[in-house]
Amino acid sequence: MRVLVTLVCQECKQRNYTTTKNKRTTPDRLAFRKYCKFCNAHTVHKESK
Repeated sequence: MRVLVTLVCQECKQRNYTTTKNKRTTPDRLAFRKYCKFCNAHTVHKESK
C-alpha cells in the first residue's frame, strides 16, 4: 500500500525530496516545510504527481 512520492519546492519548483506514504490512510497530498538548497531557505514542499 505504500507508494513512493516526490516532494516539490513551491518557490523554485525543484524536486528535492522523495518519501513514502500510505495511500489508504493519507489519500490527500502531503505538504512539509523542508530545506531547499536551491532557495537556501525552508520552504513548503508539496507532493507532485
